[in-house]
Amino acid sequence: MEIQYFKQYSPALNRDMECKVYGHAGRPVLFIPCQDGRFFDFENFRMTDAWAPWIESGKAMVFSIDTVDMETWSNKGGDCRWRICRHEQWFRYITDEMVPFMRAMVNERNGWTGYPGVIVFGCSLGATHAVNLYFRRPDLFDGLLALSGIYTAAYGFGDYMDELVYANSPVHYLANMPADHPYIPLYNLKKAIVCVGQGPWELPDSTRELHSILQSKGIDVWVDYWGYDCSHDWNWWYKQVDYFVPHLL
Repeated sequence: MEIQYFKQYSPALNRDMECKVYGHAGRPVLFIPCQDGRFFDFENFRMTDAWAPWIESGKAMVFSIDTVDMETWSNKGGDCRWRICRHEQWFRYITDEMVPFMRAMVNERNGWTGYPGVIVFGCSLGATHAVNLYFRRPDLFDGLLALSGIYTAAYGFGDYMDELVYANSPVHYLANMPADHPYIPLYNLKKAIVCVGQGPWELPDSTRELHSILQSKGIDVWVDYWGYDCSHDWNWWYKQVDYFVPHLL
């Protein structure tokens, strides 16, 4: 498996950001680590093994990035406005800096002249961020795999609400999306999967709330509930990757 490391200055965050790229060709996949996670977690937690069939066959190139959760969603004692502004800077780092970097590399490797859409993938809080990226920017993200997420910003910001918290809380902005919003037919051209277990440490009620909203809006997403033995842990996420990725690629 070809692995590359990059360290680049981010104007949006005003700091260096690191990432690793796994693979030599194929669809671009953005991996968002779990809460407080780092760019090397995709490898250190052996998610590379789960994705190996598609990476090594040239069907996917996975880009694993850093979070800034310790400054934002996890920084419960910090000022809420500052924290959500910092999160929004990280969001812009992904959309304005990381996605163009991914597209350029994948186009160069595959010999494409167009811009392929990016699949966004995450587990736990990484799934929260992945869902938010997918629904806020369907012009950039062409697929979604979200495992064991929580889809309300209340997880990080409690009762605090302003326009930026609202914009990063899928159950809020999707619930208020007009039936004729142009994003809805755009979502329905894509492939999106949201999955949660019902076993230890899982919180399926958040997925059920999201599922109900999606159904009410006519937004096509495959929402799947696994059994009461399915816990909030890597060994189950490996199994879910093995099951769902063939449907995305």
